[in-house]
Amino acid sequence: MSNILTVTPSPALDASTTVPTLAPFSKLRCGPMLRHPGGGGVNVARVIDRLGGQVRAIYPAGGSIGQLLRQLLDAEGVESQVIPVTNETREDFTVFEESTQKQYRFVLPGEKLSESEWQALIDAVANAEPAPKFVVASGSLPPGVPDDFYARVVRAGRARGAKVIVDTSHAALSAALDAGGIFLIKPSMSEYRVLTGVDADADEAALIRAGRQLIERGAVELVALSMGPKGALLIARDHAWSAEGLTVAPASVVGAGDSLVGAMVSSLVEGASLQDALRFGVAAGTAALVNPGTSLCRREDIDRFLPQIAIRDLSELACTDSQ
Repeated sequence: MSNILTVTPSPALDASTTVPTLAPFSKLRCGPMLRHPGGGGVNVARVIDRLGGQVRAIYPAGGSIGQLLRQLLDAEGVESQVIPVTNETREDFTVFEESTQKQYRFVLPGEKLSESEWQALIDAVANAEPAPKFVVASGSLPPGVPDDFYARVVRAGRARGAKVIVDTSHAALSAALDAGGIFLIKPSMSEYRVLTGVDADADEAALIRAGRQLIERGAVELVALSMGPKGALLIARDHAWSAEGLTVAPASVVGAGDSLVGAMVSSLVEGASLQDALRFGVAAGTAALVNPGTSLCRREDIDRFLPQIAIRDLSELACTDSQ
């Protein structure tokens, strides 16, 4: 019985390959094609499942691509609750250039969802049995879905007694925060700057202050700020911790944030402390970097990186800054 739900309004079939060198107007000979189920909440569910959690992925799917998406999730053993939709599920693809060790990501637009289709995603949360402990709502919004979609998911999840995590950006994130009552958000640095207006070169005190302003107004309980190679910062009302990033040679950057969220939820549902959940999440995000395409993190890599993740307690800085 699933005690974690993920909601993905814009899932995708993620395809990835390699080329020796990218060149315009040329026939490029590619390496083998990898295909994985994708989209924010779908990726989070994949991570939670491989870490032993009880999770159900709720997502719309249509056409032959949607059918393949479901088949790939079934092959991984992830429980699905599919909302059938009229339009074809989208595809994304990434190309890794071997000569430069750079990855290029091509994100195709999602197809429009009708009101009955996106409302069915919210209803799936409202009617879930058993009542979930956590709901993770993640990813961009496709055409036709209102900006307050995630705010509605938050209300539906909270009505069932769930802690709701939102991982999105721009107007969708702002609307969810305006509704309030979110357990955790996971913005990137670029998203955080847009959301809070904090300077690009802000120090830890300023980053904590910006997060605590969101917390004090009742918008969210926790802010997990993903800072790429620098690691992550977890901000609570009266506490804050940083986890330093590790230097690794990335095979892919796709899904690192989803791996962080999935690992943190897996830890929290088992009763881990916030510090330990942060450490586990950063280890998982790092582990995702060393796997190609959207393979995401693997347990053996998490276990390898976990002892190397250093946690710094910034609670004194957080308390001092609030005075």
